[in-house]
Amino acid sequence: MHPPSPRLRARQRGTTLVEVLVTVILLAFGLLGIAALQAKAQVGTIESYQRAQAVVLLQDMRARIMSNGDAAADYVTGTSTPLGTSTTNPGLADCDALVAAADADKATSVRDLCEWSNALKGAAEVQGTANTGAMIGARGCIEQIQAQDASAGVCRPGIYRLTVAWQGMHPTRTQSLACGANAYGNNDSYRRAISVQVAVGLPSCS
Repeated sequence: MHPPSPRLRARQRGTTLVEVLVTVILLAFGLLGIAALQAKAQVGTIESYQRAQAVVLLQDMRARIMSNGDAAADYVTGTSTPLGTSTTNPGLADCDALVAAADADKATSVRDLCEWSNALKGAAEVQGTANTGAMIGARGCIEQIQAQDASAGVCRPGIYRLTVAWQGMHPTRTQSLACGANAYGNNDSYRRAISVQVAVGLPSCS
């Protein structure tokens, strides 16, 4: 059996190098795909965490209003002046000082709104000196949908809409809820918002 000629050996070496190069390229594309998938999974995890936090904050304020139903109208903030993240007052508010300066009949609602605003700013969890217990740029709005009417024979409950808005990690469909609109840069499709309606009845009305 004759040994392969030098030309054939050179051709075989070249073929092997091409195979290695193709393998490296395919491996590189595979690693890039895995990295992209991991990045998307991380974004999805953050989005899910932020939505869960928003639900907790909504339920917190809902419970506060229901427990102080006689003064439910005092909780209304509207959508133009949301609580929480603010460029004019980014730090946590002193709730005790605000309550001390408020009328006695509004002390509960003033404290509830102040504590909710601080929670929207992340006061529930602190890492170093940063408040990290809420979503990115969290804002909260309370709107009155229907005013209470205790007139005899009417007994109309008050209906309020609670909304929490925050900044998402990627653009989606623009929200129809007004809370936090145009507060997250030029592209409002980054804004996330969820809401719940609260009906405050008049049990003593007839």
